[in-house]
Amino acid sequence: MNIIKAFLTLGIIGSVIITVLFIDFTYKTFSYRQNTQKADAIVVLAGGKGRVDEGVRLFRESRADFLFFIGVGPSVRKSDLYRPRHGDPSSDNVFLEKSSRNTVENSIYGRDLIVRSGVRSIILITSRYHLKRASILFRNSLPKEITIIPYPVDTVNLKESWWNHGGSFQLLFREFYKYCMLRMFFIFAPGELRESVMPSVSGG
Repeated sequence: MNIIKAFLTLGIIGSVIITVLFIDFTYKTFSYRQNTQKADAIVVLAGGKGRVDEGVRLFRESRADFLFFIGVGPSVRKSDLYRPRHGDPSSDNVFLEKSSRNTVENSIYGRDLIVRSGVRSIILITSRYHLKRASILFRNSLPKEITIIPYPVDTVNLKESWWNHGGSFQLLFREFYKYCMLRMFFIFAPGELRESVMPSVSGG
């Protein structure tokens, strides 16, 4: 009986801890704001709706000298994503990374493109629900002296009243689980993603 009580107590304590951490994760996810800071490069994690458009908009506003699209499809051309209009920045500083297929690979292949370009600060653009996980991956893959400015893009599948929307809750909890796994990984292997892996990069 004492063993059963002990397991029940541990289960309750574990549930409380997970609940508190999940609420904190959710609060911070919705605390991200689209800021007006400038950086050396805009880094767009392709794949989510609205990310490319927001990256292009900021680049046209000269918020950075470089625009990097990370994780685009092999057949995608630069002109499919960015076509300069009169007065827009040149497309010469727009680059496509075509090898990565998930967020871990985004950070690995994107890292070498960022480092090779000599930038010291980036605006990291991805969907709001995805931003904490993307940020921790890039923070642990990039050199520590490079500044990361998280920049969220809102999507219709994530509601701010997430507790009343089953889809939003599931989306946030999946991201929370993946984020926690990454935190545990970096506790035991803090420098793992800083090893050099050269990407496949296209300027066209």
